[in-house]
Amino acid sequence: MALGSLRESHADRYKWIALTNTTLGIFMATINSSIILISLPAIFKGIGINPLSPGNVGYLLWLLQGYLLVTAVLVISLGRLGDIMGRVRIFNVGFAVFSVASIALALDPFRGGAGALWLVLIRLVQGVGGAMLFANSSAILVDAFPPEQRGLAMGINQVAAIGGSFIGLILGGLLSIGDWRLVFWVSVPFGLLGTFWSYHSLRDNGVRAAARIDWWGNATFAVGLTSLLGAIVYGIQPYGTSAMGWGSPRVLTLFAVGAVLLITFLVIETRVASPMFNLNLFTVRAFATGSIAGLLTAIARGGLQFMLIIWLQGLWLPLHGYAYSATPLWAGIYLLPLTLGFLVAGPVSGYLSDRHGARILSTLGLVIFGASFAGLLLVPTNFSYWVFAVLVAANGLGGGMFSAPNTTAIMNAVPADQRGSAAGIQAAFMNSGMVLSIGVFFSLMIVGLTSTLPASMYRGLTSHGVAPGLAHAIANMPAVGSLFSSFLGFNPLGQLLGSQSAAHVTGAQWHVLTGKSFFPSLIESPFHHGLLIVFGLAIAMSVIGAIFSALRGSRFVYSEHEIAERLDEINLGAGAVPGEIAIETDVVR
Repeated sequence: MALGSLRESHADRYKWIALTNTTLGIFMATINSSIILISLPAIFKGIGINPLSPGNVGYLLWLLQGYLLVTAVLVISLGRLGDIMGRVRIFNVGFAVFSVASIALALDPFRGGAGALWLVLIRLVQGVGGAMLFANSSAILVDAFPPEQRGLAMGINQVAAIGGSFIGLILGGLLSIGDWRLVFWVSVPFGLLGTFWSYHSLRDNGVRAAARIDWWGNATFAVGLTSLLGAIVYGIQPYGTSAMGWGSPRVLTLFAVGAVLLITFLVIETRVASPMFNLNLFTVRAFATGSIAGLLTAIARGGLQFMLIIWLQGLWLPLHGYAYSATPLWAGIYLLPLTLGFLVAGPVSGYLSDRHGARILSTLGLVIFGASFAGLLLVPTNFSYWVFAVLVAANGLGGGMFSAPNTTAIMNAVPADQRGSAAGIQAAFMNSGMVLSIGVFFSLMIVGLTSTLPASMYRGLTSHGVAPGLAHAIANMPAVGSLFSSFLGFNPLGQLLGSQSAAHVTGAQWHVLTGKSFFPSLIESPFHHGLLIVFGLAIAMSVIGAIFSALRGSRFVYSEHEIAERLDEINLGAGAVPGEIAIETDVVR
């Protein structure tokens, strides 16, 4: 009895160690997925390049997308590798890789294009470390916690995952004021602490899957998804006389290669003995419906994040007298209600889902999530802040109500030896959703701007003394430039016009043209037109996600202990080898 109590005490202590360690890893990884969004102006200024020059737009996009792309591509492979080699081992290496990459980013020895290329390449390496952390943290938690406490654990972990992406916005704004290198240095002490701590405190107590590595599956998936996501990155860049590059040979080729390889990957996965991507998991209703709902929510959430940054940095803050140099920091501060809503709802909904299941909480969360988008469409572009704060807080609240119960339900529904693979699939969906959101929402916003911005720009410039020829040339430049200017939080007209003498305007006219309010006022109406398209799609995704969430069924937990005596009978009846695990679920009332 005393021995049993001692073991119980060790298990109880270990589960909180696992929660704290994995939460630190996920928090660090997600902060770094967003910290660069706010600090890009300072980073580009620090290395001495103009991000809006035609040859530099690619650097900007790859710095935004590269980390997320690598993470999305590798998490499934690394999650499955954790099932085979040990989840803690892969998690530990992830901390170390992430820390080394953070140091290399902060020590960028170059300037200009070489400095930007260094940052892009090392961010890809950092993404490998992030993928190792993402792919195995949920599985480590499920291994450590009993079913009746997994919702709370996942709630805290999910708060770190998604809350970190919003806290990164504030940190980026604060740190970039001092020195752009601090944006990367801030991860180093936490990375080193996490590396040491995870190595000495975590242990592999999950079920190992004795299997070979699916090399062909890994290769076709990695190259196929990279091609597909790369096409999205290049698709939102101008091509020739087109506002976007969706019709360019490079984009079409990347899409074709990606589609062929991903189809090939699915065929391979149905034929190999130990697939990287276990398609049988999608026969479990809770896993399939929760995964689809999670992907749709990730795309909508990513679109919201980018649109709110543009809205605040490019329009609302300058219209309210904030200097362009200060808008990154204040954008992060004004988005705090969004973060707070998620921080409150995540752990509470996770705790409640342990007792009442995920279906009601997650479905209601997505309804609130979608309703907040509808509310944001109804407010004017130059809004009252408190109305805006309530709406974004509701968005965070709805997102928190959905995320923790949904992830818990998914991880509870899979066999113990497939938890790493399942966690990898969820992380891939979340990070792919973020990459897709940039392509989808930026494209929709550019379509909206292209249809209305040229006429508005031309009228505004000529009414302030700019010659019709020059005004026409500026008004018909690709809308992506204006969008990125708003995203980076600065007025591009000084650069586009050249100088007061080149523009042939008076001093007073030049002051207005390059001031805080002219450019935001110019794009206010076109931006709102684009916002209607973007948030309309986000509402549709939220509704579809809520439907899938409602279809997940009653709460159930895959419990190998409860069905251990039946497993061999099931497998032997199917002609399997004794001891293998069949996909089965038990309803838990």
